[in-house]
Amino acid sequence: MENIKKEKFSVGQVLKFVIPSILGILLLMTPFPKDGGSTVAVSVMSKAINTGIEKVVPIYILVMIAIVISTLLGIIYKLAKPSFIENNHILKGVSDISWVWLIIRIIGCILAFAVKFELIHPYIYNGDTGQLILYDLIGGLFTIFLIAGFVLPFLTEFGLLEYIGVFLTKVMRPVFKLPGRCAVDCVASWIGDGTIGVALTNKQYEEGFYSAREAAVISTTFSAVSITFCLVVIENVKMIDKFGFFYLTVSLVGIICAFIVPRIPPLSLKKDTYFEGVNNNKGETIPDGFTRPQWALHLAVKKAESEGGVSRYVSNGAKTVLGLWLGVLPSIMAIGTIGLIVSTYTPFFDWVGVPFKPLLELLQVPMAKEASGLMVVGFADMVVPSLIAADFGNQMTQFVVAAVSITQLLYLSETGAVILGSNLPVSLLDMFIIFIERTIISIPVVVLFAHMIF
Repeated sequence: MENIKKEKFSVGQVLKFVIPSILGILLLMTPFPKDGGSTVAVSVMSKAINTGIEKVVPIYILVMIAIVISTLLGIIYKLAKPSFIENNHILKGVSDISWVWLIIRIIGCILAFAVKFELIHPYIYNGDTGQLILYDLIGGLFTIFLIAGFVLPFLTEFGLLEYIGVFLTKVMRPVFKLPGRCAVDCVASWIGDGTIGVALTNKQYEEGFYSAREAAVISTTFSAVSITFCLVVIENVKMIDKFGFFYLTVSLVGIICAFIVPRIPPLSLKKDTYFEGVNNNKGETIPDGFTRPQWALHLAVKKAESEGGVSRYVSNGAKTVLGLWLGVLPSIMAIGTIGLIVSTYTPFFDWVGVPFKPLLELLQVPMAKEASGLMVVGFADMVVPSLIAADFGNQMTQFVVAAVSITQLLYLSETGAVILGSNLPVSLLDMFIIFIERTIISIPVVVLFAHMIF
């Protein structure tokens, strides 16, 4: 490493790192009690903005406008490459996509109108499929993306990741083969929302702080399910009294999966190349003359100083929000709706789940046949397995289904669609293979815990 001169920073320089970082932690990563549960400030802000917007115009109308604009931009750029798009970094980033993704946007646009005006077939606009995506899911994501664009920079742009990364690299690199800074992605997901973690990872990948392999591993392994959603799932099977044991189980399984899955294909085959060839991940080796705390502070302050003023912050936030709205929402509409249609109206996931029946029987899980059919349904939507298992007459089976649905992590109706709609180097096939791998690893451990209490 080049010889780096040790500097003495002023209080003002240090505060430029400390204040925004603390603000980001308070907003995104600090839970507090509310309405008998736990939440974070970003979630409260998102719901308040959502309610405010709804008083003026239904959120789904704004979502449909975003999907239409996104689709039209993609089509126009493919056909003509006009200068107003070519010369605008934001518009070009949203419009310059492959034919596959353009087709997905067109499908998403068609499905949005089919749901709104109840066209084509009831399978599309049923309350369990398209309506669930357009009216319930995307409306919430619309405001989450808005908040994320302006709150995530407090975590990513003012030195917090650089500071934490220097210390956590000693654990993350040997155990998970990842940079220490990615631990923040996991905490943001765990306490806040999985889509927040994916958005954070994508931003770090685009800025050259993660390689393709690291970004793929983090987004599919460390974008954990939030505590709030875990509460929803365990409530679905009426076992809220066992939440502590339930969360201990899914946390342990998550760590085991994070250790194993990145070491096997497809994640192990990902290359350590960088987005557009830009590698900014240079903070893991501590230069001569620096202690670990000194090097952490040096990197953090330098990062905070490079951020620029308020205008740059607002500009970057707006770019992030528009990128999420125009780039991701159409993909969620298309992929999420199709995934739920397949799950609800075809036996596909039942067929794929058949191989799990002998495993569940071997592990002495009651109602193994019924449970096996739910082992893959979660790929469409994570909440569906626990809703179906609510009618089972056996608590142990309900516990197993609920816990596995959490540890599988990847599902098309939200997190999976966000991953696929981003620049993260993860394909649909990659996601499905990783989903199956996590399921196979999860089942024995979850069943072992289930046998302890049932």
